[in-house]
Amino acid sequence: MYYIGIDLGTSSVKLLLMDREGNIQKIVSREYPLSFPHPGWSEQDPYDWYRESMEGLKELTSEIDRDKVAGISFGGQMHGLVILDEKDEVIRPAILWNDGRTTEECEYLNNDIGKDRLSGYTANIAFAGFTAPKILWVKKNEPDNFRRIKKIMLPKDYLAYRLTGVHATDVSDASGMLLLDVKNRKWSSEMCDICSISTDLLPKLFESYEPIGTLLPSVAEELGLKSSVVVAAGAGDNAAAAVATGTVGDGNCNISLGTSGTIFISQKNFSVDSNNALHSFCDANGEYHLMGCMLSAASCNKWWMDDILRTKEYAAEQQNINKLGENAVYYLPYLMGERSPLNDPAARAAFIGMTMDSTREDMTQAVLEGVSFALRDSFEIARSLGLSIPRSKVVGGGAKSPLWRRILANVLGVPLDILKTEEGPSLGGAMLAAVACKEYASVEDAAAAIVSVVDTVEPEPELVKKYEERYKKFRLLYPALKEAFPKLG
Repeated sequence: MYYIGIDLGTSSVKLLLMDREGNIQKIVSREYPLSFPHPGWSEQDPYDWYRESMEGLKELTSEIDRDKVAGISFGGQMHGLVILDEKDEVIRPAILWNDGRTTEECEYLNNDIGKDRLSGYTANIAFAGFTAPKILWVKKNEPDNFRRIKKIMLPKDYLAYRLTGVHATDVSDASGMLLLDVKNRKWSSEMCDICSISTDLLPKLFESYEPIGTLLPSVAEELGLKSSVVVAAGAGDNAAAAVATGTVGDGNCNISLGTSGTIFISQKNFSVDSNNALHSFCDANGEYHLMGCMLSAASCNKWWMDDILRTKEYAAEQQNINKLGENAVYYLPYLMGERSPLNDPAARAAFIGMTMDSTREDMTQAVLEGVSFALRDSFEIARSLGLSIPRSKVVGGGAKSPLWRRILANVLGVPLDILKTEEGPSLGGAMLAAVACKEYASVEDAAAAIVSVVDTVEPEPELVKKYEERYKKFRLLYPALKEAFPKLG
């Protein structure tokens, strides 16, 4: 049998075909437009998602016996607002996760409603990307559209609705709406009241691995698939990627050195830190996870290499760096402000500690170390909650650098495991579909069977000690500059 994972991303949809043993048979990607109608706004037409996903499904299955497709599930961009009218037609373009129009709404939620109340209701506080502030924005700025709302959905859930006719979402994706009582895995009536909506407007909640329905006959006919194909709820992109990396169960960790940087820690029991520095979300396996997201990770190195040094020879720039733990130059990686754990949009990047002896290699090394130190900030908050994190997986473009992996392993002081396959949310979606179809008894069983580690970077005791001292100094820098950042313009 075959299982399909659909990763509904911001610029494209990626579809993956997996067999019952977890072998990837084919991958298809199809792009769609992204609209910026005003500075700081970001929107998409949900019809584009559906059209390109349908064409992608046809291409993905064109060379197999389509009768052997058993299940479909999803990973998807989180936080986006999709609103439907009484005829289930899209009312307006979806407002995406990276849309920044809700500054006033976030200030209202965090300051007037209050962070403590928000955290009590949802285990999180308001960020510009979250869904609830977007609802308040529509209420204030598009009252006619607000009155027409009959269903509120997330991006991947619109696609699931078009395939099945079922209004559904999963608890991992719903956790990023600021409408879910994360601890109790149910909608928060208090947050619905604050947003002037009823729970009737929200989709039914499922666990990520649960079936929500089967393909509509008309959809099945168009795709050449059986109408009995199971569609599972799926997960938000980070939770789906965690499934693909085997980051499920208590105390497992995955770090992504992508354009942004994420640290994802799965846990059996619910917890939330006192400052809401990390997101506390439901996991894709029926449990919970903590997640920190820094806005600029590998993008810091790309900026330094491409725009400042004007070179594409990334490896060559790193080959003469050989004094790890001894660099006098520090780098704050806040090119776009910072999300976790600072929640400070005014923060800025900075090099500090240069002297007449500082070299090109020192600066490059500082960039790699600064991102690693900032990831450790989130790592330490999780540790402060009593979580034991004995090791982590590491993925993403930045993790292709042996030097950066070595630095990160020693900054964190834990072994870093390198995976055989890095297909992210699309593979996680296919694995969730396989669980929904009973191919595997649980998400953990699927991960144990499919995910494999091919290498491990071990921390070096002496280097760990050196980086411990350097991290203490790094921690002094942001507080010293915090009051100056907003004045820089």
